[in-house]
Amino acid sequence: MVCEKIKLWKDDNEAYLQTYILNNSRNFKTGQRRPAVVICPGGAYFTTTDREAEPVAMRFATLGYNAFVLRYNTYYGDKVIDRRNPPTGNEKTVYPQPLYDLTQAILTIRENAESWFIDTSKIILCGFSAGGHLVSSMGVHWQDELLASKFGVDSELFKPSTLILGYPLTDYILMKKGVHVASADTIAFQEFANKVIFGKSNPTDEELMKVSPANYVSDKTPPTFIWHTADDQSVYVSNSLRFATMLTKYKVPYELHIFESGVHGLSLADETTAASDEHINPSCQVWFELAARWLKNRLGHN
Repeated sequence: MVCEKIKLWKDDNEAYLQTYILNNSRNFKTGQRRPAVVICPGGAYFTTTDREAEPVAMRFATLGYNAFVLRYNTYYGDKVIDRRNPPTGNEKTVYPQPLYDLTQAILTIRENAESWFIDTSKIILCGFSAGGHLVSSMGVHWQDELLASKFGVDSELFKPSTLILGYPLTDYILMKKGVHVASADTIAFQEFANKVIFGKSNPTDEELMKVSPANYVSDKTPPTFIWHTADDQSVYVSNSLRFATMLTKYKVPYELHIFESGVHGLSLADETTAASDEHINPSCQVWFELAARWLKNRLGHN
């Protein structure tokens, strides 16, 4: 396996792509290239958690995917956080910079597709929580002038083939409504999270709506696999339900799984990604198998 850390920008050390490219790619079914999956871990745009990074990439690699983990711009990056004396934050987290990071990652994969033996018609984006917000944002905005003018290339180069969303934040208005009945600590956390992505603690409803991917679903949005737990107290399940409703409206193929119970941030929901016992959830572990089967049906990958 080729594991390499690739900087995405010359003047930015925060955003990079970690590769997990199978050594035997050129021996994979004569003439057939491998699909690629780009994994965007969550972390509320404060950081990108390791729990939703390499373990997920390795699981995809066992199925024959060339996998990539995107460490997009986050407020603290990989710094050790002392809550009593937190490090200086990274101002580049303000939207749309993380979206630019993901766009550059996709272009990097396309530019290296020959040497990495990748089928560029099969570039899958997989995101969790805030990473799910980032992935769904790309899913609904890949064709926008915002990206075309920034990168100066054909928008089709940004288009993912499919999306996989794990407990994604897709609607900031729904999050705001939920916070009104939350604890003081939760409200304070949400205000800080807003500052990280919006540049201010209390964005207007118009600003919240502008950065909510559910508002921009169209018939150009790629087929999507979504999973969530019904009692998620951090990112409400209504985010996934609304995104699925909009996919239905525009007749975009999707598969949605709502599990009855499970804490936020389950990742693979087993011992390989658990930070505590509550992250081991046998009922939810099946999500990966379901997603893999869905991808196989859509992409024809064995």
